[in-house]
Amino acid sequence: GRTTCGSHILENYIAPYDATAVARLRTAGLVFVGKTNMDEFAMGSSNENSYFGPVRNPRDTTRVPGGSSGGSAAAVAANETVLALGSDTGGSVRQPAGYCGVVGLKPTYGRISRYGLVAYASSLDQIGPISKDVTDAAHLLQTIAGHDPRDSTSINAAAPDYTAALNGDLSGLKVGLASEHFPSELNAEIAAAIRRAARALEGAGAELIDVSLPIAGHAEYCIGTYYLIAMAEASANLSRYDGVKFGHRSKDAKDLLEMYLQTRSEGFGAEVKRRIMLGTYALSTGYYDAYYLKAQKVRTLIRRDFETAFAECDVLLSPVAPTTAFKLGEQLDDPLQMYLNDIYTVSVNLAGIPGISVPFATATDGLPIGAQLLAPLLGEEVLLRAAYALEQAAA
Repeated sequence: GRTTCGSHILENYIAPYDATAVARLRTAGLVFVGKTNMDEFAMGSSNENSYFGPVRNPRDTTRVPGGSSGGSAAAVAANETVLALGSDTGGSVRQPAGYCGVVGLKPTYGRISRYGLVAYASSLDQIGPISKDVTDAAHLLQTIAGHDPRDSTSINAAAPDYTAALNGDLSGLKVGLASEHFPSELNAEIAAAIRRAARALEGAGAELIDVSLPIAGHAEYCIGTYYLIAMAEASANLSRYDGVKFGHRSKDAKDLLEMYLQTRSEGFGAEVKRRIMLGTYALSTGYYDAYYLKAQKVRTLIRRDFETAFAECDVLLSPVAPTTAFKLGEQLDDPLQMYLNDIYTVSVNLAGIPGISVPFATATDGLPIGAQLLAPLLGEEVLLRAAYALEQAAA
């Protein structure tokens, strides 16, 4: 099958080899039913940036499924498949899972091999399971996790038995709630649902703890830092699509430079071009220190914020997104508003920690509300344990 990344530039590209995650699923005997649509090169929060057209939310087809792995979340929600993979650079597994009412898990950076994953932002990207329930997510993670010598970012640690912890008992577990995750402008239904989720975890034996995330919980710091780093890395990663080695090549060019320019002009969509340009600008002479280097320093502060919080609690509970799924077309003309849909998810990728979206409630408009749980580095076991208990409480 073709690996298009939702882009015209790879419209007819057939990969010559399997990604490690895919190879491990083949070895385990899983049957593949197809590839799903996505925002072009994983750049988007609504799955409206695909060259092949938007994906619709199965719960309400006038609304977006979330992005960038919107096709994967929609396929699971629509019962087209029981399991899917997505890639999560700033929330691209968790946010569509939240919008579509399924489970989406973003593992620790390096827990799953990135070999064969088409790169968007290499220091942020991580493959993750999308599934009907937490047990299936644990089984899927079990199958694809583990060290891979072909990926230099792969963590050299064996995957534990993730299903062993799924017993619904949270005795002794401390769940942190950060005040920064509940600003006054947060949608009231979502805020109330996450508070109910906290009480449900408490009912399963957990203790609720108030924590603070002064940097990591601050939307402006996180969104600015994330988009600077992600776009800078994208501008480097996407330079390989030049019409020379693979993918689309412009037919009208008179010389090599013109072929590069025309191939990329014809092949990339508007959002991808926007991010390449912004990323290239942030890396350029005279701006590197002010933007990219500054963002890397703030990234360190975000990671330290989480380390401080996890010294007091075992997992953190927060919303997945500031709203339920919005209408198709509603935010297409406002890129900044679109980027703000990621305020609860990007910090997790910047810190490299694992996070999961669990369907917990239904809004009055009938749309799903997901709850997000976060854990320290390599804390997938405690994350899944808490997620399973939350799922049982929601059932």
